[in-house]
Amino acid sequence: MIKVLFVCHGNICRSTMAQSMFQDMVNKKGLKDKFFIDSAATSREEIGNGPHYGTVHKLREVGIPVIPHRARQMTRSDYDDYDYLIGMDSYNVSNMSRIVGGDPDKKIFQMLEFAGLNRSIADPWYTDNFDETYDDLRIGLDAFWKWLSERGI
Repeated sequence: MIKVLFVCHGNICRSTMAQSMFQDMVNKKGLKDKFFIDSAATSREEIGNGPHYGTVHKLREVGIPVIPHRARQMTRSDYDDYDYLIGMDSYNVSNMSRIVGGDPDKKIFQMLEFAGLNRSIADPWYTDNFDETYDDLRIGLDAFWKWLSERGI
């Protein structure tokens, strides 16, 4: 089983959107039993809260089921438990490395690096633009799927 953890600051906008989108991709490819997909935060600010209403609205608008989720903070043990830990921006990646004590196995990635881009997933907490976040994630997740496929996964 391939385990993927999507991570952002609060675990209510970007990472939960990525989790639902990637789960939908996997399900449509008939590979639900081959993946375990979750999301987490680098902060404690939103722990216990569900996905942001803007994330829920955007996913419903495009016909992607919203994964029932409550925000949680990433832990050191997540590094051992997951194959891929994917942050939404460079601050997330830095905080993820701090939380887990480094990245000796090279399991931590920034979402858009799979697409050859050195930029962040737009953060709708600040922009209120969930369309832009969705578009960024579509680019990143499609590239991540291609990257996995090239490795025979």
